Amino acid sequence: MSVMKRLSMIFKSKANKALDKMEDPRETLDYSYQRQLELLQKVRRGVADVATSRKRVELQINQLESQTAKLENQSRQALSAGREDLAREALTRRNGLNAQIADLRLQYSNLQGEEEKLTLASQRLQAKVDSFRTKKETIKATYTAAEAQTRINEAFSGISEEMGDVGLAIQRAEDKTAQMQARAGAIDELLASGALDDFTGQRDDIQAELDRMGGGTDVELELARMKAELGQGPAPQSAIEAGQQGQAAPAAQQHTQQLRKPGEGL
Repeated sequence: MSVMKRLSMIFKSKANKALDKMEDPRETLDYSYQRQLELLQKVRRGVADVATSRKRVELQINQLESQTAKLENQSRQALSAGREDLAREALTRRNGLNAQIADLRLQYSNLQGEEEKLTLASQRLQAKVDSFRTKKETIKATYTAAEAQTRINEAFSGISEEMGDVGLAIQRAEDKTAQMQARAGAIDELLASGALDDFTGQRDDIQAELDRMGGGTDVELELARMKAELGQGPAPQSAIEAGQQGQAAPAAQQHTQQLRKPGEGL
């Protein structure tokens, strides 16, 4: 296939596709219906014209029949008056009119037959136009419903895609929030354990010493409790008693040292 033929085929295919997008079947159906109405109107005008011609011929026949009747009466009057020549002339004219009347009657019969055919054709065409109108409206309604359904489906498809993106965004936000909460909890635990310095408050050395003493007492109490459960020692004393004993032991040691004289051995 040559390059020009390929280009021509591509152009035609694209043109047909563009025409398909531009074409609205409803407009095409309305246009076709309008054309049928115009043709039906022409047929009706033709029927009216034939009927008018038939009526005109009928009037001519009536006029000629009146003239023939008049000529016949005149011929009788002329013959009564002894004017045979005038009577003969009147009868001759009457016979000529009768020949014309016969031709007109034949023409009238042909026009009447043509009028009946056109009337029947007009009625059949009217029935076809009415049927096409009903079918046209049905097709238009179906097409409109299908078009609306297509738009709804496209809208739902767009919403589904949008909701998918929103779902991913929500998932990312939830993951990030959980990560930040975990990080905040870990920092709180590190601050509570003393692994990180808390720069938000001030701590002096005495408070630090008291915290260490309290922590050691808890450990000693827990260790004594475990020994008592295993039968390796007496039951542990309370933290207050342990603290009082801890305070009494240094005081007794200090009192003993004060009672000793200088130079005395320990």
